[in-house]
Order: sequence, then structure tokens, then C-alpha cells
Amino acid sequence: MGGYGFTVPVLRLGDVLLVTLQGELHDGMAEQLQHDITSRIAQSRVTGVVIDISGVDIVDSFLGRVLAEIAAGAGLLAARTVLAGMRPAVAITLVELGLTLPGLRTALDVERAMELLAGDPRDGERSP
Repeated sequence: MGGYGFTVPVLRLGDVLLVTLQGELHDGMAEQLQHDITSRIAQSRVTGVVIDISGVDIVDSFLGRVLAEIAAGAGLLAARTVLAGMRPAVAITLVELGLTLPGLRTALDVERAMELLAGDPRDGERSP
């Protein structure tokens, strides 16, 4: 993706795409990832996306917006998105930045995210 010399892996596990973010995700890579995920959802007709951020130390406002946009795009394509593995420091930073990440459900780890997607589509949704 882009000219950065490596790609973000997007794996298909049944009806779910698993995206594992590691380290810093540069702006161009984040935008390319957003495009790649929505394209894969449309092509493969998956019903869920798990974004594992356990390897991410910092989520800035740009990456937070990209994650929310990925979830919004996935939702328009009838796929649910779960953010897995958020570190406490990342959660605190998101709150401090005022980022609510609409459309994203969260899970402590990938296993729980997969369980959430396998359950009732309304599970984990926040009330308006």
C-alpha cells in the first residue's frame, strides 16, 4: 500500500475480515487501508470486520477518524465493525481528544470480537 514498503494484512476468516494494525500507521497507509477494506467487503460480501489495534500505541485524531470512516463504510455495505485490543492508554487518549468512534463496537481481544460478530447483530450496539 502506498510507497511505504509493507502492507497492512487483511485476512478473511469465514464471513469476517481481520485487520491487524501494528505500530504507527502513516496517513497515506490509513487512507489506502480504508479503500482496501471497503473494496474487500464489497467483493467478498463479508458481514463483519475486526480491526485489531493491540499493537498500536497511539491513536491520533486522524487515525480515529479513519477508523470511524471504515466502520461507516462497512455499515453502508451491511458489515459490522468491531475494534479489538484497545490499550488503556489509547482509550484515555481517545476520550481526551473527544473521539467517540461512532459505528464502532469494541471488544477486549480478537476472540471476543469474533464472538460478538457471531452473536445477535444488535449485541453490543449503543442506544441512541
